[in-house]
Amino acid sequence: MAYSEKVMDHFQNPRNVGEIENASGVGTVGNAKCGDIMRMYLDIDDNGVIQDCKFKTFGCGAAIATSSMATELVKGKTIREALQVTNKAVMEALDGLPPVKVHCSLLAEEAIHAALWDYAEKHGIRIEGLAKPKNDISEGEEEEEY
Repeated sequence: MAYSEKVMDHFQNPRNVGEIENASGVGTVGNAKCGDIMRMYLDIDDNGVIQDCKFKTFGCGAAIATSSMATELVKGKTIREALQVTNKAVMEALDGLPPVKVHCSLLAEEAIHAALWDYAEKHGIRIEGLAKPKNDISEGEEEEEY
């Protein structure tokens, strides 16, 4: 399986690892099938701008690389802009992912949404275009028949 140089770089030198104390929003998502768990922390100021973003990911190299890149993509963005950070955007920023690892980028997108959802709940606001996130992204994938 070949990974791009960017994927390897973000896996070996992940950006924004850690936690934010008293974060504005925290989202935790996982994929039960592959065992990856991603937790995203957002620090959002009064103008709705993401000042800081950190993550903790338990998972494969691709899961770590996609969460690292996702934090880089949402930092300094408004909530609305952060909502536009799709798994596709994360993959493109990493110069692509092998097909079997695409679900890791979905996890990153979902983690951002989960953290934004938490922020909205804490502040009693509704973020347009944001749906309640799934805790397990393997929900909704086709179940394999055995």
